Order: sequence, then C-alpha cells, then structure tokens
Amino acid sequence: MLKELNCLSLESRRTLHLSNLVFKRFSGKLPPYLNKLLPLAVPLSYNLRSRTRNGIILLEITDRMKPPPLVLCSIESIARVYPERPLTFFMKGLPDIKSGDYQTQARKRFPVLSSFENIYFFPLRMDELYADTPLLPWYKKVSEKYWIHVSSDGCRFAAMWKYGGIYMDTDVIAMRPIPYKNFLAAESADYCSSTVFGLDPRHNFIWECLEDFVKSYHGDIWAYQGPHLLTRIMKKTCGMPTFKNKEDASCGNITYFHPQRLYPILWSSWKKYYEVWKEIPSFNDSYSVHLWNFMNTAEKKTLVLGSNTLIEHLFKRYCPTTYRSAGFWPIAGPSGAG
Repeated sequence: MLKELNCLSLESRRTLHLSNLVFKRFSGKLPPYLNKLLPLAVPLSYNLRSRTRNGIILLEITDRMKPPPLVLCSIESIARVYPERPLTFFMKGLPDIKSGDYQTQARKRFPVLSSFENIYFFPLRMDELYADTPLLPWYKKVSEKYWIHVSSDGCRFAAMWKYGGIYMDTDVIAMRPIPYKNFLAAESADYCSSTVFGLDPRHNFIWECLEDFVKSYHGDIWAYQGPHLLTRIMKKTCGMPTFKNKEDASCGNITYFHPQRLYPILWSSWKKYYEVWKEIPSFNDSYSVHLWNFMNTAEKKTLVLGSNTLIEHLFKRYCPTTYRSAGFWPIAGPSGAG
C-alpha cells in the first residue's frame, strides 16, 4: 500500500486524501451499499466495496438537472415502496464530490425528494462506471444515432455487474415490492425487458450481456443494445421461457416475470394512462407500471390536475408529494434513462 501511494502524483495524493475524508464522512451515515458506489462519485485510486446487495439504481445520462414530474414520481414511488433500501440516482449533470456535505447540497436541488432519507444523489461518470468491463473501449470510440439510449443501456448493465440490486427506468411507478433478488421480466411473449431487472453483483448473466453488447454491437438499431440484447442472452441461456396462464417462469436461478408483473398496459396502449377510466384498475398482479415515456416524446401528454385520468390516480396514490407540487408541469421530456 505504501509503495503504491508513493507512486501517485501529488495531485492524485490530494484527490485520494479528499476521497478518504469524504468516504469517512459518508460511511458513518450512508447504508453500506453506497460505500462501494463512491468510486463512481469520486475518482478514487482504490476500490471501496461492501457486500450489501439490496440497493436500487436509477440513471439520468443526460445533463438534465430539472427532472419532470414523471421522473420525480418514479423516484418517490420507489422510495416509498422500498423504504429500507438505498435508492441511488446517478446524474450526469451533478458536480463531482468535493466535500462531506455533498448529499445535503444535492438534496437542495430536488426539494420534492428531500424528505426521503433513502434517496441519494451521485454524479454519473461513465468512464469510471465502464472501467474493468468490456464496455470501456467501446465507450471511448463509439457515437451513435441513438447515443442517449445506447449509453443508458450500457450504464445499466455495467452498474448491475458491479453493484447488483435492482435497476429501474425513471418512467416506472412502483406499487409494491418485488420479493426476488434475481429476476428479469417479459415485455411480451417474444421479448425480454430492460426497464426493470434485478441480479446479484457479478452475475454471469450480466457478464454475458456486457460481452454481447460489444461483440454484437448495432447501436443504430433501436432497442438492439437493450431489450433485444437481454432477449438474445435469455435465448442463449435457457431458450425463451413460456408462460402458463399468468404464472412466472424461470431460467436457472433467475425468475422470469410474466408481462403482467411490470407491463399491465402494453406499449401499444400507452395513451390509456392519459385517459379517464370508468373503473380504475387494481393492478393486483403487478409490482409496477411502465408509462412508456419514449412513446410520448412527440405528443408530450401532460398530467392535468382534476382530469381524473389514470395517471392522475397513480400520482395521487403512489407519489403524493410529487402530485401536490406538480401543478401543470409536462410529463414528457428528453429521456435520460430508458
């Protein structure tokens, strides 16, 4: 250790010293899971890890620093459904950590979420996230038509490989906790979804995804590096599981969810979220709902207070704090996650 420190430049030593101070300050207050996320927030020379595996990861891979209500609702709903789990929101637009009061300062940026003690904000640094994975060489040389979405795919796979837990897109509203550690979800009978999934860190399935991401790369084809990639690996590993009625399937130690668990309303019917229903669905067979925000990019449908639409009911029930502060903000916006 001493020899390694002597090889560092003065600037690197100062960075390491500052990082250690930040780590000591945070490690006394943050859940153990977040201690190992500090290498992404600060350019540490030494990896700080823990073995806790129950965190939830969300991403904002653009520079957007004013999340629209749907993103805030998504985060709030997840924080409420999983109060004992650390929810880490990585944002590309956040500054580097330079002091021990970073979380306090970060929370001031998002007052709607500031009361939830299990939400933490960290800067997303892709080169750090992709380090020690097959994706780092790809990241340094490739730029594509669907760069935001392709980068989001890469980030979620790299984060799940390194840290495990649950990944969720920020247009997902959580309704009840998922009781499994290792799970994937079917979007339809033919495709696996990358919107929500959970795996142990260093799970071989994710490593297969990382290798295929580079080996079979076609970033110019929509969804090829995300749900289509997971579908390819699923077929390679187990064949495509089939469902009996609404029962879940399995692939090794991975539970494979029936589409009803996460997609009770399919992408082709996304506008139903903005319609008035005679009877609000119970969603009793679902852990969450996906609002398919990328489908709303052109129309920019909004949450209208007092409209009695399905989305208003979801906001009222699962993210009441966001709902009370929402006003007439638009739900749609440039997608930063999925």
